Amino acid sequence: MPLTYLTHTFGCKLNFSETATIARMLEERGLQQARKGDHPDIVVVNTCSVTGEADKKCRQTIRAIARRHPHAAIAVTGCYVQLHPEEASSLPGVVVTAGIDRKLQIAGYLDRWLAERQPTVDVNKASLIKDFAPSCSRGDRTRWFLKVQDGCDYWCTYCTIPKARGRSRSATIEQLVGQASQVAADGGREIVITGVNIGDFGKLTGERFIDLCRALDTVEGIDRYRISSIEPDLLTDEIINFVASSRRFMPHFHLPLQSGSDHVLQLMRRHYDTSLFASRIEKILHTMPDAFIGVDLITGAMGETPAHFDESLRFIERLPVSRLHVFPYSERAGTRALEIRPRVEPSERHERCRTMIAVSDRKLAEFQRRYEGTTRKVLVEHSVSADGHMYGFTDNYIKVEMPADPGLFNRIVDTRLTAGGKDFMKGIPAK
Repeated sequence: MPLTYLTHTFGCKLNFSETATIARMLEERGLQQARKGDHPDIVVVNTCSVTGEADKKCRQTIRAIARRHPHAAIAVTGCYVQLHPEEASSLPGVVVTAGIDRKLQIAGYLDRWLAERQPTVDVNKASLIKDFAPSCSRGDRTRWFLKVQDGCDYWCTYCTIPKARGRSRSATIEQLVGQASQVAADGGREIVITGVNIGDFGKLTGERFIDLCRALDTVEGIDRYRISSIEPDLLTDEIINFVASSRRFMPHFHLPLQSGSDHVLQLMRRHYDTSLFASRIEKILHTMPDAFIGVDLITGAMGETPAHFDESLRFIERLPVSRLHVFPYSERAGTRALEIRPRVEPSERHERCRTMIAVSDRKLAEFQRRYEGTTRKVLVEHSVSADGHMYGFTDNYIKVEMPADPGLFNRIVDTRLTAGGKDFMKGIPAK
């Protein structure tokens, strides 16, 4: 019988893209994905370390996997592993511990384990990571995720990503156009452009992110591109104008704000202020009035007084965005934020988080309400769910629930939108 495997992924879209590539490599070696309820021979865990809670969940999950599948060989990789290699390698069942730049060598390390029963720990220092590991995968979604860039040179005071992912680096435009062309050949309709700091694309190659976008726009067969997240100081008028004029790049942006207080932004060592951020939102909506704009926000950061939080709240309430992704601040060892005072108590961080989430819920409801009774194109992304529905997204990223029709899977369908649930609208496909 062929060996079987399972994967478990924490964190960002970039991680999901890389995990799917690892799974494909395992299948190329003859492994099969384990069925539900079976005990796999191999489990690959791609970890995250964006918060202390993320580290905790990674440890708990690896221990739970070892208890549930005591005979499985566990391979761990990702940001938590990069930052805490000794701790990760000591967890029960772990036989492969692979650093950020070793992710796509996991299949080879597992070959060695199966042949020699010798564990592998291969974690390079982040400062020594130079190579870019390409990744473009679908996983279990209709959308494909194209990794164009990795690493970050920004060194914000609260963040460990540069230590975990290394310096900014990327593929070439030629390589990425080739991968997008292969997605089209495989029947893909939509590609999400992913990376840690994608606006920094081409820093070492002399290419630019706008040039990448223009090149991808020429790939026949891809109907939709989405820019997953881009720093506001790197989102130029040139990029916004290009997206507005492109037939394939969707009116959908995701921008990390982190705080609506200029004082807190300075403490964070962000590369913009609220005035610049607001100007980016204004430019997007001036050129694309229907655009969906998601915003990342941290509450209770070191140095955020009640007055600073109120300032941030007022700024967010005035900002014409579609949805917030809100996270309470989490202390990270080795970051300069730990030197900042005052410190906000965890209970207060979470209370501020709940306040911002309530604002987000109102903004999303208002955004969706604008489109009740309208018809928009929906890419039907998911096969039939247990409750007999299918789901997809409009061009401007409204999630739509519709009656099940497997014939619509991976098709773009004109759909009439009606009122729906908290984070989706109901849709009736046009006949």
